[in-house]
Amino acid sequence: MDRQNVKRPAFTQDDLEELRTAIPGPRTRELTAGLQSFESRNVTFVDERFPVFWESSFGATVTDVDGNRYIDLTSAFGVANTGHSNPAVAAAIRDQAVRLMHAMGDVHPTQVKVDLLEKLAQITPGDLSKTFLTSTGSEAVEAAIKTAMIATGKSAFASYRGAYHGLSIGTLEISGIEKFREPFAALLPKQTLFLDYPRGEDTFEDVRRALSSRNDIAALIIEPVQGRSGCIIPPKGYLSRLRRLCTSLGVLLIFDEIYTGFGRTGTLFACEDEGVVPDILCLGKALANGFPISATIARPEVMDAWPISAGEALHTSTYLGNPMGCAAALANIAEIERLQLPQRARELGAKLGARLQALRANRKAVDARGRGLMWGLELSDAATAQRVVVDALRSGVILLQAGLSGNVISITPPLIISERQLFRALDILESLL
Repeated sequence: MDRQNVKRPAFTQDDLEELRTAIPGPRTRELTAGLQSFESRNVTFVDERFPVFWESSFGATVTDVDGNRYIDLTSAFGVANTGHSNPAVAAAIRDQAVRLMHAMGDVHPTQVKVDLLEKLAQITPGDLSKTFLTSTGSEAVEAAIKTAMIATGKSAFASYRGAYHGLSIGTLEISGIEKFREPFAALLPKQTLFLDYPRGEDTFEDVRRALSSRNDIAALIIEPVQGRSGCIIPPKGYLSRLRRLCTSLGVLLIFDEIYTGFGRTGTLFACEDEGVVPDILCLGKALANGFPISATIARPEVMDAWPISAGEALHTSTYLGNPMGCAAALANIAEIERLQLPQRARELGAKLGARLQALRANRKAVDARGRGLMWGLELSDAATAQRVVVDALRSGVILLQAGLSGNVISITPPLIISERQLFRALDILESLL
C-alpha cells in the first residue's frame, strides 16, 4: 500500500460507529498474517475474531484499515485524554520535529525541556518540583525506586497485591500480579512487602502492623485507583491515613498516577481528591497524549539526594527530555487546561456512573465502580467479559478486559468524548449484556 496516497477519512468530533465490512475486515486479516510471521508471538493476541488494525483516529473515534469506524472507550490504554490526534498536540510535534527532533537530554538540553520541567512543577500538588524525565511508565517507576533507595539508603519496598507498575525487572519486583512475576521469579529479589489493597473494608490496621514490622522499607508505592486490577477505589480517607503512617515511620510514599493522572478521575491528579501529596509522583500515559514520555517528580529534599552530575549520570537514557515529547506534553497540558477536562470528566463521569449502576441494579453486571471517566464494570466471569469485548468490536465499540481474573470491562474513554458518542456506546454495551 502506498501510504503517501492513502485517503484520510474526514473526521468530526461527534462521529458514531460505521461498519463497512465484516469484523475483522479483509485487509486486517492480510496484515494479521504478516504480524504472526514476524512479531514475537507473546505480544498480540490473535484469533479469527480479533484484533483490528488501526489506520487513523480523531477525538473518540478510530478507523481501521478496512474503513470501519469505532467509538473508543479505552483512550488507547488511558493515553488519549485530550482526544486521539489532538490537533494542538499534533501541531506541536510537527513544529518541533522540523526544528529539532532529538537532542542530548543529559548533556546538551533544550529550552523546551526546561519549559516542561517548570510546567510540571507548577501543576503538580504540594512541593513536588524536581523531575526526572523518562519515556515509559515502567521507566518512571524505575526512577522512583532508585530515587527512594538513594534518599533512604534502604532497598526494600511495600506495594499492593493486584498492583501494576510495569513489566521491567525492577518494576516486576513491586508489581502484585503474579502471572507477570512468575516466569521471571528467579531474577527477582523478593524483598517486597505486599499488602492487601482495600476493597471497601477497613484493612488499615493490617497495613499499619505489617509496615511497622519492617525497618528496611525505603518507600510504599500505591496506585490511588488500581487500574489493571479492575478499577479498585480505596475507601475515602485511606490515602490520607497512609500519608500520615508513612511520615510517622520515615517511609517515603510513592503514588503511581501513570493511569489516573491528567484529569482521568475528575481531578488533575487522583491524589487531589483527598488533598494528599506523595513524596514521589510517577506520571506517563496521558502526559503527552500519545508521544512516549513520562516523568518522576519528587519533593526537592528527596530528589536532591542524588549527587550532582560530574559528567556521567548514575541514571539516564538516550531519549531523556526528547524535544518532541516535551513539546507534545506542553501542548497537551495546555489543552487539558483550556478544555477544563478534569471538570468535564467529573460531570460526564457522573452520568456514565449512573448508567453503569443501572446495569448492576438490573443484574446485568455484578458491580460497577469508578470515578470521573475511569470505570470498571464487573461481570460474572472472564468468558462473559471476553465475549462482550469481542461482540462490542463487531458492533463498533472498542473495549478492554481488566481485573485479576479478566472479568471486568474497563471503560476509560477520551475525556473529550461527546455525550452522544458515550451514550451510543453504552447502548451497544447494554444490548450485549
